[in-house]
Amino acid sequence: MSSNPMTMARSAPIAIASRKSRPEQLSSANGSMSSSTSNDSSLTNTRTRKDRPCDACRRRKSRCVINEGQPSCVLCQFHSQDCTFVQSPQPRKRKLNTEGKEESVAKRRSPGAEERRRRPTDSSISSNGVTGSLIEEMANIGGPTLLKRTLGLQNDRYSQYIGPTTDFEPSLIDLSPFDPQDESLLSRGTLRKVSDQDTFLMLPDYTTPGHAHQEEDVDAIENIVAPYGPALLDLYFRIIHPNFPILQKNVFLEKYNRSHREFSPPILAAVYILAMNWWDHSGELANQPKPDIRELERLARASLADAMYRPKLSTVQAGLLLSQRPEGDQWAPTAQLVAIGQELGLHLDCSNWKIPPWERGLRKRLAWALYMQDKWGSLVHGRPSHIFASNWAVLPPTAADFPDAEFDSSDGEESAEYEHGRLLFTQMIVLSQILAEVLDTFYTLQAMANVSQAGASGTHLVLQLAKPVQLKLKEWFAALPACLRMDAASAGLHEQKLCSTGFLHLAYFATEITLHRRIIRSLSPVPNQAPTLDPYILHICRSAAKTRLISAMDFVNRLTSSHLRSFWYFASKTNFALIGTFGSLLWATAPGREEADWYRRRLGEYRWTLGVSCKGSERLTEFAMGMLDTSTGLLKALPEKPTLSRPNSESDIAGSRQQRTLAEGYGYGIGGSGFSIGPPRNGGQNGDSGDNEDMLRSGLASPTSSVSSSGGGSMAGYEVQGYAVQNGY
Repeated sequence: MSSNPMTMARSAPIAIASRKSRPEQLSSANGSMSSSTSNDSSLTNTRTRKDRPCDACRRRKSRCVINEGQPSCVLCQFHSQDCTFVQSPQPRKRKLNTEGKEESVAKRRSPGAEERRRRPTDSSISSNGVTGSLIEEMANIGGPTLLKRTLGLQNDRYSQYIGPTTDFEPSLIDLSPFDPQDESLLSRGTLRKVSDQDTFLMLPDYTTPGHAHQEEDVDAIENIVAPYGPALLDLYFRIIHPNFPILQKNVFLEKYNRSHREFSPPILAAVYILAMNWWDHSGELANQPKPDIRELERLARASLADAMYRPKLSTVQAGLLLSQRPEGDQWAPTAQLVAIGQELGLHLDCSNWKIPPWERGLRKRLAWALYMQDKWGSLVHGRPSHIFASNWAVLPPTAADFPDAEFDSSDGEESAEYEHGRLLFTQMIVLSQILAEVLDTFYTLQAMANVSQAGASGTHLVLQLAKPVQLKLKEWFAALPACLRMDAASAGLHEQKLCSTGFLHLAYFATEITLHRRIIRSLSPVPNQAPTLDPYILHICRSAAKTRLISAMDFVNRLTSSHLRSFWYFASKTNFALIGTFGSLLWATAPGREEADWYRRRLGEYRWTLGVSCKGSERLTEFAMGMLDTSTGLLKALPEKPTLSRPNSESDIAGSRQQRTLAEGYGYGIGGSGFSIGPPRNGGQNGDSGDNEDMLRSGLASPTSSVSSSGGGSMAGYEVQGYAVQNGY
């Protein structure tokens, strides 16, 4: 990045002490020394204060800081306890260095050396009253580190955003004396001011439930995957991270190279669990037995529940990664993650905060990943969203928010991969914002009530609301970078080269389908009752919906193993299912037997595609096939539909000029601005040209100029929304 975070001075966190020892334990331990300390307390205190920590700091293994002229250390002042130097030092366990040799006493006594092997370097003492030289000394423990001055990734403190209505009055916070590190020690914790408007309360980890087991849990996680931890990390950062960049790779690897104990247990477990989905893609791992993933998942769930009591950025990261598992997309954990994100201030604009530049970029990426999790979770679970525009101040991510130090710029292939991932992530954010507009406009309780209250005018209301959203979707697709289009993504791919572009296009079709499901539902608001809408509007709406279904099915038919074996976003398995659900809806609402039979055949072909073409990626398609079987099973109870006579000419269904004007005003019309349909290519799949002929004869397709393209599925020749199928569909 343009600025070097390693040059920033790191704050000295709040003092952390162990809980007070019981009086009888202190009495027993100190009894043999009482007489000598009473006679020589002054000399002893002066000598020991210079050479070693007080008894409380020793028990906690914390840095003991005594300001000049003060009778006790900062930690003991904070806890209002006696600062004593009477206990004998505990026997030290000899630490081995990376070469297996015992470290020297001098090295172990260097500032924070032992603590660094047990926890990250940005922990240990309160900054209140500490001199600048000591702050600088503490900031440089262990040499340069990317963790200096971090807000959301300290290992022994967590942060709580101080909102405008809490018992902290924002107007009074500025009266507190802040040191040069923008921290102020209070009785409840340490205030950390990151901007003129935003302040956090920093609190110690050790008081939270489960903290005592954290080291034990992270050791157990590492032991399960040992000795394959580094190989799994390589898989994660090679396959998952470029397309879902919610970690800071260089920070993560810096910590891992020192010790796995520097991680919160759930984030380490989540990275391993997700990477194990590509176990066979590593030459080092392919022939080795897989670790016990069930035990990893158990530890991840248990430790994540504990971590929520001391939330950090790693807590949100772990939750989001665990949600990407095939069975991990549950709604309740998403609600918890949103709450934790708000606790950490992820909903705020951090562009000018006094934190390392890399953390500002990480926070923005993590915030938008949380936004996407909420919106797509709302769609696939049918639940109200938890994030509202009125309380969302995060700016759109820019290229500067993505770490450019994570890859070798001289490696053109790696640079292109990370640039592809950046564009994929940012385009998914924009699409998620359009999805949010669809959900807010059509699927809130109030929005659905408004359409119901409109009665016979409900469809017109829906079409009016749909037009601007439809235009945004059209513009979004037209503006996709060339490297993200399916035809470009497929060009030159080989079996070993994975491409995650598929989940973005599938999400696009899911958004289109979600919009058109609402339009189709509005056509016949009363079950088992014929629509009262004008026949031309009815026909044109159903034709538009049909083209979306055709394109979505053809997209799935064109997916290759390079797409299917890559990283897929958590909503993808449901998005595959939504295509079948939409086809079932159109089948159920078809006015005649011929059209219903057409959808029946198409759904049969779609299930075959899911089952055969997606072989080897069952985790993606099994759910969709199960839902399709459920939907089509329910459709067997449909009453027999009438046989409709086919129109003699397009003019029979063209409607009056007033009707055509009304339809085109909504963005719909045959050959109009909303969508146009061209003829099929290659006569369809499996020689089934009769269906295409049926569409032409019934007015669902118009005999315009041919669209040329190679390969494809049964309905691959249609032009939808002004973009040609040959561009990827």
